[in-house]
Amino acid sequence: MTSAVSIEQHTVTDESGGPYALTSGPDGALWFTVVHGGRIGRLVPGEEPTSHQLDPDSGPTIIAPGPDGALWFTEYKAHRIGRITTGGEITGFGLPTPDAGPYGIAAGPDGALWFTETAANRIGRITGDGRVREFELPVDGAFPSAITAGADGGMWFTMNMANAIGRIGVDGAVAVHRLPTEGAAPVGIAAAPDGAVWFVEIGAGQVGRITPDGGIAEFPLPDRAARPHAITSGADGRLWFTEWGANRVGSITVDGEIEVHDLSAAGSEPHGIALGPDGALWTALETGALARVSPR
Repeated sequence: MTSAVSIEQHTVTDESGGPYALTSGPDGALWFTVVHGGRIGRLVPGEEPTSHQLDPDSGPTIIAPGPDGALWFTEYKAHRIGRITTGGEITGFGLPTPDAGPYGIAAGPDGALWFTETAANRIGRITGDGRVREFELPVDGAFPSAITAGADGGMWFTMNMANAIGRIGVDGAVAVHRLPTEGAAPVGIAAAPDGAVWFVEIGAGQVGRITPDGGIAEFPLPDRAARPHAITSGADGRLWFTEWGANRVGSITVDGEIEVHDLSAAGSEPHGIALGPDGALWTALETGALARVSPR
């Protein structure tokens, strides 16, 4: 049986480009990236959105809260890591490796931010004062993408082109776990209440689960061509994900029960998804809006 949800859209950008990724900030607001407009946006549910301009061609991509009370984000095209305070003060940090292509970013258990370098085949670590260290991956051309902190104290990340899930410890030791399905092409990844890490396979139309010891389970979606993109933990104990190619959001229980929900506007192209400060799920739509998804 499919549960009913309420979906509301909130326009946050103009024709310069839609939001790509989003997260909840410590100030009770949603913060989001506008990758094609070179901006960081902010929305308090029920209020008008505001935004902060970066270099127009910097390509801000993934954004995450840091342990210092600021928001940290990757600048995919400018090859920088950015930091913005809740008051709008922006700082950029260059990377040691040119043209690294930083994409995913997440706070680690060690008080630093950890990020992926898609083009450099590395995982990076940046401290609050901007000191960067990079770790080479043991697989060529892995294209590391999203990253999250696991319950086991490690950082887990997707290796899109290597068809694998990786783990890096705070000591820099890397483990690689190959996926059973060829061409799975994992992208989004998130820690879950069951102690495992969950991810989506954009190439295979599946949701995956990996335990700290490397045990993998895969759950096919009802529409294998849906192209799931991002995933996050919800307040209801389920994992919620976007179906970029099918104009839907979906959820999965830790037992593998899947539900999907159509978005109200056609061609929305949902990308990032996050738990909002109001307890609802929010997703970023390429059409220039954030959609709020909540049970009825």
